Amino acid sequence: MTASLLDDARALHPDIADLRHRLHREPEVGLDLPRTQEKVLGWLDGLGYEISTGTETTSVTAVLRGGATASSDGERPTVLLRGDMDALPVQEQTGQPFSSEIDGVMHACGHDLHTSMLAGAATLLSVRRDRLAGDVVLMFQPGEEGFDGAGVMIREGVLDAADRRPDAAFGMHVASALAPSGMVFSRAGAMMSGSSGLDVTVHGAGGHGSTPFRSKDPVTVAAEIVTALQTLVTRRFDVFDPVVITVGSLHAGTKRNIIPDDARIEATVRSFSDQARARLAEIVPPLVRGIAESHGLTATVDYRDEYPVTINDAGESDFARGVVTELLGDQRYSAMPNPLAGSEDFSRVLAAVPGAFLFLSAVPEGVDHETADYNHSARATFDDAVLADGAALYARLAIDRIAVGTR
Repeated sequence: MTASLLDDARALHPDIADLRHRLHREPEVGLDLPRTQEKVLGWLDGLGYEISTGTETTSVTAVLRGGATASSDGERPTVLLRGDMDALPVQEQTGQPFSSEIDGVMHACGHDLHTSMLAGAATLLSVRRDRLAGDVVLMFQPGEEGFDGAGVMIREGVLDAADRRPDAAFGMHVASALAPSGMVFSRAGAMMSGSSGLDVTVHGAGGHGSTPFRSKDPVTVAAEIVTALQTLVTRRFDVFDPVVITVGSLHAGTKRNIIPDDARIEATVRSFSDQARARLAEIVPPLVRGIAESHGLTATVDYRDEYPVTINDAGESDFARGVVTELLGDQRYSAMPNPLAGSEDFSRVLAAVPGAFLFLSAVPEGVDHETADYNHSARATFDDAVLADGAALYARLAIDRIAVGTR
């Protein structure tokens, strides 16, 4: 079946690439992706899937009921495959012939490839329906880029779309750098960090820059808070269970000789274990407030958990590695020594269902993966050459996992 599946995927490549280019030209941001949804529904039409769409989002859930006889106990294994569909508010600078036609919006993270590969897998699975002794759920998800689209789809019932919870779930993400093109890389356990958001407003009392003693300067206090957050990282947390706090926005004042009333800090907080994540939520807000109070000021702190740590189940991760090596060859899989500090809302699926998340390098031919522009860059480019292999890998993960569940 391996050679046949790959052959079929490669024969389908022109159509998958055409879908990818059409998605890339018309990128959409957030939870409302009507043009993207329309293209996905058009592809799925006639393939025999039970289709449902979201009410809070323009998601697409497609269930394929396998036609083969299930095991004697009547259980039908179910596998979920996810592809995210949304773009980013980035002005494209790649110069590709199918560049974005939407001003200020770009598929800078490769979600157009994910959607196209999953659509290709939908076709590959459909023609093998009679050989499947289980069901496949395809999760076409909006809003991965900071909108928690996975959480919305879970709330709307994607995990029960086949009338029972999936036995396993798999997601894939392309990379425009990090590894040679075509390499699949993953790891068991913590795969990507959990993320939290920190917004702070330091409330002072403005005045003239020449007489700071007559004011309550929020700028110097905000600067002390930024430094204290970095000290917190190195002095309150185990180096072998690291956290990352990055202040990405610091705003105060309008002119050099005016002390403002307020200063605002915005930071992203990353961690790799539930223990570190909980501890951060416990100690960061009082630290910030305490620094402000020690200077006679106050601080409003908004600390919110966003996504949990993306954790690959050990068994499913090992299974996925076996599928990659059997389908594509031993040389195409690489075990990651460490997790990535980015975050993923597919973590919500893996918190409810055992599964694995994989990366697939899509570095264009002739580009050095060590220096290539990485995901989210206006110059990030992703090679169509990986589309067929990605579609075949999605499909093979479902086929083989259903076979395991029926033994």
